[in-house]
Amino acid sequence: MFRIPFLDLPALTGAAGTVKLPGSKSISNRVLLLAGLSAGATTVRGLLDSDDTAVMLDALRTLGCVIERDGDATRIGGLGGRLAVHEAKLFLGNAGTAMRPLAATLAVLATRHGGRFELAGVARMHERPIGDLVDALRPLGCDVGYLGTPGYPPLAIAGHDGGRLATAAPIRVRGDVSSQFLTALLLALPLATDTGDIVIEVVGELISKPYVEITLNLLARFGIDVRRDGWQRFTIPGGSAYRTPGEIWVEGDASSASYFVALGAIAATAEPIVVEGVGRDSIQGDMRFVDAAVAMGADVAIEPGRVVVRRGAWPLKAITLDANHIPDAAMTLAVMALYADAPTTLTHIASWRVKETDRIAAMASELRKLGADVVAGDDFLRVTPPPRWRAAAIETYDDHRMAMCLSLAAFNPLAGATPSVPVRILDPKCVGKTFPDYFEALFALARTEPRHVPVITIDGPTASGKGTLATGVAAALGYQKLDSGSLYRALALAAMRRQVDTSSGPALAALARRLELRFDGDRLWLDGDEVSADLRLEVVGSTASRISALPEVREALHDLQLGFRRAPGLVADGRDMGTVVFPDAALKVFLTASAAMRAERRHAQLLSRGVSANIDDLRADLEARDARDRSRSVAPLKPAEDALLLDNSALSADQSVAQVLAWWAQRRPFG
Repeated sequence: MFRIPFLDLPALTGAAGTVKLPGSKSISNRVLLLAGLSAGATTVRGLLDSDDTAVMLDALRTLGCVIERDGDATRIGGLGGRLAVHEAKLFLGNAGTAMRPLAATLAVLATRHGGRFELAGVARMHERPIGDLVDALRPLGCDVGYLGTPGYPPLAIAGHDGGRLATAAPIRVRGDVSSQFLTALLLALPLATDTGDIVIEVVGELISKPYVEITLNLLARFGIDVRRDGWQRFTIPGGSAYRTPGEIWVEGDASSASYFVALGAIAATAEPIVVEGVGRDSIQGDMRFVDAAVAMGADVAIEPGRVVVRRGAWPLKAITLDANHIPDAAMTLAVMALYADAPTTLTHIASWRVKETDRIAAMASELRKLGADVVAGDDFLRVTPPPRWRAAAIETYDDHRMAMCLSLAAFNPLAGATPSVPVRILDPKCVGKTFPDYFEALFALARTEPRHVPVITIDGPTASGKGTLATGVAAALGYQKLDSGSLYRALALAAMRRQVDTSSGPALAALARRLELRFDGDRLWLDGDEVSADLRLEVVGSTASRISALPEVREALHDLQLGFRRAPGLVADGRDMGTVVFPDAALKVFLTASAAMRAERRHAQLLSRGVSANIDDLRADLEARDARDRSRSVAPLKPAEDALLLDNSALSADQSVAQVLAWWAQRRPFG
């Protein structure tokens, strides 16, 4: 079925509730590698489930680690600091937290124990510099070569058994491009301390120091106590050896917390946003984002294991901040700047240019689309709030953080946007790198007025294919789906089970108000039991058709149907969705097909379920239902005046979906 590579966010007007963060990416991939290098087994709990951790797990399996998953627990059988596999090609996607440490680790191990390895990734990974790390490894005696452009992956690593590393002199590495180069050496060199201490010296100013603090903290958990002389000299004690802690928990991702802290500062005007997974005891430097959010006016309480955020000052206060210590989370500040009272300036962010994309250029481009005035330099960004907001289709550049932080622009009504505007996020699936369920988490917290939530209605006669069409359109757009017919069928089934008189409107209405219904895609639970198959029974369908004509029943189910109008949008199918339930829908489709074609489709459907049927009887029944639905006094079956007619007698399901999506594209403000 279709999948459009964008997600439209309606204008959002508030937020409240609790979000549980996924595990930290920085901690997860470090812990996985440390567990893989240790002797014995390590059980990791709270591990981030994402693209980046998936490539690290695949790499460890390829290298000989035994990995077992059991619910929230991941058990890694370590290699004890030696190679089990001496030749491999590793694909590491766009995960810098996998590429840099594995390159250093395999270079050290191949030099000492022999081996040949190739490390590659996606095209963007081959544009991310690694030359400073290679330049630090080669003087040690490591054979590391470039398979493409010098200074960048892919890499070839080789060595012979019995080799020795030249560790007597300090190992020098630049620190002003990426702290991951230093982290890679700190993780790899404890494997070579059998001849004494190893000293690493940082050349230039070390950026992103909090990420190095994470590395040092985790090394200590695995038995390596690195001595630090400021941020320029690090000593790994001779005789160091990785020891598994047995079990280790991964705390929530502090960089991801920044989006929800910002959300609270912007939109939590009644109840707070509660962010679970990080708190007072966090080891992540990005927790210092909270200080910046407070400086901009957020009301924040940091508690053990959670952060509670409300809006404080409004509009937010403009700041000028040296963001060297929070390079990833600082991107969120650039979007908070849209809601500030003056220009906000972020400095010392040159590292943005060598991340998943050139984030300085990308952020400047996308904020300008929204109407902001942006000045970008080699290592700074200055953002002036929009005088007039514009609907924008946001390019994400295959960068998860671009998608997540810029989603906050959808709260523009709170900044007085007139008119308020939706925001389109292109390639929303890129959030899978660190937070696959980010948008679901956002929509669970976000609030808005029903008029802001777009609705597509698909009405039509029985067996015209409304449900299939609605499912395809909703899946393509990432919208909620309402099958109004299933509500009537669920009520019919409940009445039959409870022996309620199906000719009594008041009795059925009373039952409707007591129904316990739960939807999951095309599956439906009634009073705790899945009844998806039972709802397709012919007797249930015919009963539903009769009771849907009763005014008391329609009124009882009306409010329930309106409740499905939730962000990011709704596709509703039925017989009166466009005429009665959602008369203000942005797009109304009336789906038709000839009675002969509908009977043929229904016949094939029944046969596929092993149900015998006469096609002539089916056609007669459909025509009788059509007549009954058209002639009923309450909400008769007919197209809304502004509905677009779609006869799908000669169309496939995919062709029908494509037509509706084309109509929808014409009505959106993104061009």
